[in-house]
Amino acid sequence: MILVTGATGILGRVIVLELLKRGKTVRATKRKSSNLQEVRKSFQFYTETPNEYFDSIEWIEVDFEDIHSLQNALIGVEEVYHCAAKVSFHPKDEKKMYQTNIEGTKQLLFACQNSSVKKFLFVSSIAVLDGLNENGELDESSDFNPKIDHSAYAISKHFSEMEVWRASAEGLNTVIVNPGLIIGSGNWKESSGTLFMEFEKNDYTFSGGTSYVDVRDVAQISIELMEKNIFGERFILVSESAKYEEIGNSIRQKLGKSPMKLLPNVVLKVGFYLNLLFGWLFSPLKMANKVNIKSVTEFNKISNKKIKEKLNYEFILLEESLAFHLENYIKRKEVGS
Repeated sequence: MILVTGATGILGRVIVLELLKRGKTVRATKRKSSNLQEVRKSFQFYTETPNEYFDSIEWIEVDFEDIHSLQNALIGVEEVYHCAAKVSFHPKDEKKMYQTNIEGTKQLLFACQNSSVKKFLFVSSIAVLDGLNENGELDESSDFNPKIDHSAYAISKHFSEMEVWRASAEGLNTVIVNPGLIIGSGNWKESSGTLFMEFEKNDYTFSGGTSYVDVRDVAQISIELMEKNIFGERFILVSESAKYEEIGNSIRQKLGKSPMKLLPNVVLKVGFYLNLLFGWLFSPLKMANKVNIKSVTEFNKISNKKIKEKLNYEFILLEESLAFHLENYIKRKEVGS
């Protein structure tokens, strides 16, 4: 039995599906508010027999603050893919994010003790990476620097990783993956699932960029790492890096929209000072803080060399990934996703 947490998310659902395709028995966590029918419908984007696979999932409602709930979810489980996380860059979500990401991971790992769990994969993020290598890239050796300002999300993922390394030192077989911005189908209104909707609605973007990866690659690599018993390491999962403007124009062109307009950095600086003056009064202004402004204006290259060499893996090209998932985004109303 394999447990996948965050199984209704953009990545968790695809890991579940890929495991089922390999004949595995999967238990998947959900929340009270989870829309399972949306997950079922999104399977149509990835398989010709969505209902067959979906109906074989054992769904379980889990409270990550309740150790007994977690222990119950782990009964008979030998492998865990921990995808559950809260993603937000709004200051109002900091407390909830720390609770979900750090304490939730800590509780789950504690529940794994004295259980049947033998393998544990944790989904982290490239947000925890600091420090460029000799090639001017971020890589697996780019350790989190606590002296630098970070988003609450990055901090939560860093401390979650620390919990995983602690469990590893205590004897649990663990591996960490650090995906870039995940491009996928379904979950269109949450996390990175909003990518296409945001670029369709907004014609202004920022000067920076990031590294992207197809959800199918993240799922495939995660499963391969576990099947090949590769533990005690972390792996960056990115396909290519690109500016937000480039990605936005590619999406908007296919949707018949006008080209992106670049938001001048001076506007962001004005927003920062308005946040200092009026952020207490107007909640949206709180997004214009120093950390968020830095994240949307910088553009670091990130190396995927380690995972490519380890698994002899070739990533789906960014252009191909965008085309596939954008087509699904356009078709989403037809399938009710």
